[in-house]
Amino acid sequence: MAAPTEAEVARLSALIASQRRELDLTRSQNRVRSLVDLARGMLMEQLGCSPAEAQRQLARLAHESRVSVTDLAAQITQQRAPEAVMDSSLPRLSLAGAGVEAAPDGTAVAAAMFDEVLDPAGAVAVALWLTEPDGGLELAGQAGFGEHEASRWRRLHPQMSSLQHDAARGGTDTWWPAGPPAGDDRPLMGSWPGGARAAIPLQDAGVTLGVMLICWPGPLDGFPGPLRRQLTALADLSAQALGARFPGGDLAADHRASWVLGLLDGLLGSVLFAQALRDGRGRVTDFRIDHVSAGFRDPAGHSAAELTGRRLLEMYPAAAVSGGLFDSCVQALATGAPQRVLGEVMATHAGDDGAAPVPEIRVAPLYDGVAIAWREWDERERFAGLLEHAQRLGRIGGWEEDLRSGDVHWTEPTFALFGRPAGGAAVGIADLHAHVPAEDIPAVAGFHAVLLREKRVTAAAFRIIRADDGSVRQMRAYAEPMTDPAGEVVAVRGAYQDVSADYHTRLAFAAAREQLADTEERAEEEHRLAMRLQEAITPRSAAPVDTAGLDVAARYRPSGTASLVSGDWYDTVLLPTGEVLLVVGDIAGHGIEAVTGMVAARNSLRGLAMTGAGPGSLLGWLNSSACHLTDGLIGTAICGLYQPARRSLRWARAGHLPPILVRRGKAREMTSPDGLLLGADPGARYAAMTTRLRPGDTLLLFTDGLVERRHEPIDNALGALIALASRPVSDVGAFADELLASTSSDTDDDACLVAVHLR
Repeated sequence: MAAPTEAEVARLSALIASQRRELDLTRSQNRVRSLVDLARGMLMEQLGCSPAEAQRQLARLAHESRVSVTDLAAQITQQRAPEAVMDSSLPRLSLAGAGVEAAPDGTAVAAAMFDEVLDPAGAVAVALWLTEPDGGLELAGQAGFGEHEASRWRRLHPQMSSLQHDAARGGTDTWWPAGPPAGDDRPLMGSWPGGARAAIPLQDAGVTLGVMLICWPGPLDGFPGPLRRQLTALADLSAQALGARFPGGDLAADHRASWVLGLLDGLLGSVLFAQALRDGRGRVTDFRIDHVSAGFRDPAGHSAAELTGRRLLEMYPAAAVSGGLFDSCVQALATGAPQRVLGEVMATHAGDDGAAPVPEIRVAPLYDGVAIAWREWDERERFAGLLEHAQRLGRIGGWEEDLRSGDVHWTEPTFALFGRPAGGAAVGIADLHAHVPAEDIPAVAGFHAVLLREKRVTAAAFRIIRADDGSVRQMRAYAEPMTDPAGEVVAVRGAYQDVSADYHTRLAFAAAREQLADTEERAEEEHRLAMRLQEAITPRSAAPVDTAGLDVAARYRPSGTASLVSGDWYDTVLLPTGEVLLVVGDIAGHGIEAVTGMVAARNSLRGLAMTGAGPGSLLGWLNSSACHLTDGLIGTAICGLYQPARRSLRWARAGHLPPILVRRGKAREMTSPDGLLLGADPGARYAAMTTRLRPGDTLLLFTDGLVERRHEPIDNALGALIALASRPVSDVGAFADELLASTSSDTDDDACLVAVHLR
């Protein structure tokens, strides 16, 4: 083999030297990292804080001492600071000598990097941007671009498409060795369209603080590994320098952010700011909580000290559910649009009804993170919301009229009843006659006279002609006069209720009874009519909950051919939170009164469930509605919220028979919380329980008409049902049919059965 030439020896020597430099650089970086990790661990032990908090303390102390983080770590651990080793292909950048860590602003940081490293490496310019509250980028400093060019790129709008935004939002490096790729015609900073460019995010502990842009006058033959590592280290150094200027060493302590967070603290009672954490591909994996407001109140019981520095999913695991808080945070960050989340996603104990529910959570993008705010409703707000919702469901609208000034105030539902635009002109009682059919004018005149002349509470029934479509609606009006000390009526107030459905239903029943009178088919026709009414009124919503891993079979059995429809009802609804509402109830009585009460209860509970409240709160509100907003409504109910992810059922009951659980072919009565009848006591409270369910379990919810007999204790009847239900369940529909066929009642009461099977 021929001896190597001098040129070959030189190339081999250069290769070996380069490899040694890379090895020395790696070893030096590992020694620095180990030293800083040891110092951080010692601070964690001494201060009892989290790793993130220890890192911020280390940066703050280094800034106050005007030394590098590495030198401070050496002092804390009483070890010798390792000497930094840099790639000799670029000049060595001294942390303290270059003045980067102690730099007063971004311009000095950029100038130091350019003079010490980038200019000798052939680059012509460098610029640093920091993220803004709205997701935009603000120029923090530059070198080589010139003041005129820098002024054109002082702020990059969040909706602007640019290389800088790509790197900042994606959290990944972008390398252009010869200008932009083909087809990319976005505007470029600087006058070197074909030159190489590198955009590198400025990151601290996975959080993107901004972006660094480096330009070369012409193309490069790629970006070799040593050069990429050198520039990435330079970006890390820039992030450390810009962050260390302020106590805490992160963006949340920056004076640009402090006023924003201070404003949020003043406007909102409970708010936190969390910065996005990304993986190597730039995908958001979590959010780090960096700021918690002074007036912070956490529904899960956490304090501000416990939350600061921790990860969002670590503190709120329920936020990880599909479509929940975490997804909303990612969506807000990606689109720049605020998001709204319903449900108790901030609670840690899904079955605890003692924590106040969070009806609404707002998420807005802020810097490279999100601001999360919420406010718990107090009892007054809850009652106001319940009253407004109940007015809409019951088609009731309130009104008040000042007779001295002529001012008439209508609630929003009242405008809807009269078919008039909300916020428009309301109609006073003196002008009410102009909005009714001619034959109903005497009824309106009598209503007006009793109020103003006799000065007493009164009620009246008449029809009104809606302003929007000209349709005629049957109204019931209630009013009371308000007098001054002299006894003169100065104002009146009351409510209108649209009773058209009740009125027309009564007419239909009267017509049906008259038509069927004295015929042999009357009983059979009434039975068919009752069945059709029950099928029309009772919801058939089992299908939507199939997505939650449930099979639902609902059955209804009327008491006999001579009985009209009763108040037995059920509901199964998949809510926006992913939970499934399961309800069975029984309104006392038969006929139109029971039907009206049943429909009101079902619709009220559906609407109230949208608030994200627990089952105990839902029954409490429903009971308040029954006591205050209906005429003598009495009933029982079981209300449950099933969470598919946990297979847990939170449930409460109001005077209803307890449910039965069938597990592995054996049925048992579930231990149930106490709860009074609906409508019995306006101050009643309803406790909730949580039951963990398993695949293959079957839950039976039913009304007393399924088993109750006149001369038999209810315990015996329940025992007989438990014996019948103790069998394996493969087809829940067939199982429900068999139970319905095998049970009977002699109390002339209808029966409702809902069987829920977990797949």
